[in-house]
Amino acid sequence: SHQYVSERCAELMGKDLKDTKIITCHLGNGASISAVDGGKCINTSMGLTPLGGIMMGTRCGDIDPAVAVYMARQTGMTPDELDTAFNKKSGMLGVSGISSDSRDIEDAYFAGNERAILTMDVYVNRIINMIGGYVMQLGHVDAIAFTAGLGENSTFTRELILKALTEGLGLSIDYELNGKIRGKEVCISKEDSKVQAWIVPTNEELVIARDTYRILGF
Repeated sequence: SHQYVSERCAELMGKDLKDTKIITCHLGNGASISAVDGGKCINTSMGLTPLGGIMMGTRCGDIDPAVAVYMARQTGMTPDELDTAFNKKSGMLGVSGISSDSRDIEDAYFAGNERAILTMDVYVNRIINMIGGYVMQLGHVDAIAFTAGLGENSTFTRELILKALTEGLGLSIDYELNGKIRGKEVCISKEDSKVQAWIVPTNEELVIARDTYRILGF
C-alpha cells in the first residue's frame, strides 16, 4: 500500500519519485504510517507485528510495555488472552467502548459522547506524533498522502489530522473540497501550502501482481 501510494502520489504531483519525500498514511481498521524518501521506505510505524504503531480499530498500537505485566498481574490473563485483548479488544473499540468502526465513533462524537471524543483525540494525537517524527527524519516533506478506509473516506478524520498539523507544517487546506471527497485521487491543499496534501486510493493488489510478475521472471 505504501509503495503504491507513494509512487502514485509522486506521479500525480508531476515529480520523479526519486526527488520526493512523502509521508503515506494508511488509515483503516489496520493502520500504519511510512516515511518514503526517494521511493525508499526509511521508517514505518508497524513493528514486529501489525500491532505496533498508531492506534487502530481494535489494535492498541504502541503502549508502555509494563501494561502487559500489569494486566497479567491484575487479571491473571494468559499470554494468549493478552494477545487477544491487544489485537481484538483495544484501539478505537477499547477506548470508545462503542465500536471499531470510525463511522459509529464519529456519530457518537458529534452527539457529545466523552469516550468517543477521547478516542478521536488519542487517535489524532498518535498520528501527528508519528508524522512529526518522520518530518524531522526526512528533513522536509513534499506531500502527505491519505489512503485506505478512513484515509480515503473519513473527511472528518482527515480534517482533524490536518488542522493539528497546520501550524507545524505550514499547511493551507481546502476544507470545503476535503469535505466532498471520498475515494478519489485529489489534492486537497491550496497552492500556497508548504506541503501538499493528497487523497490517493490504494491498490495493493496491483503491486503484488507486479512484484509476482517480476520475481517469476516473465
